Amino acid sequence: MNEHTLKGEWNQMKGAVKQKWGDLTDDDLTHIEGSRDKLVGRVQERYGHSKDDAEREVDDWRREHKY
Repeated sequence: MNEHTLKGEWNQMKGAVKQKWGDLTDDDLTHIEGSRDKLVGRVQERYGHSKDDAEREVDDWRREHKY
């Protein structure tokens, strides 16, 4: 899935994102706007992961949910 498709389905994905990363706020989700890079950054910030770990976690989640 490309970045454009992710942004197009963002409203549908927000619930699944909140389930996976409960520490993300509604403001975080508004800021992310479906951007993979912004999601990685917020996961890294909120959970203290390295960039590589956050990227791997987000990519694994996207594969698991077929996003």
